[in-house]
Amino acid sequence: MSENEKLEQAADKAADKPAKAEKKKDAKPADKKPGVFARIGKWFKDMKGELKKVQWPTRKQTINNTVIVIVCCIIVGICIWVFDALAGAVITALLDLFGKG
Repeated sequence: MSENEKLEQAADKAADKPAKAEKKKDAKPADKKPGVFARIGKWFKDMKGELKKVQWPTRKQTINNTVIVIVCCIIVGICIWVFDALAGAVITALLDLFGKG
């Protein structure tokens, strides 16, 4: 039997079965949602499992990255300071030029 014929037969069988409109009235206790503390405990357990999968940087990598960030912050700070000083000098020169200073 070909693949298509099998799919057609399965579709025919599924169409012959009546759809169940009603849900079961007697719900099993296992179907109930777990309590708050059980869910919190599961969350912490899952979080611990995920944290074990993380590839943590070595001490050397952490120090290297920290130094790079500090140096970049200093360079950006110097650039902002220079731009501010130049902008202040230009504004002061313009005010002095037009006699408003």
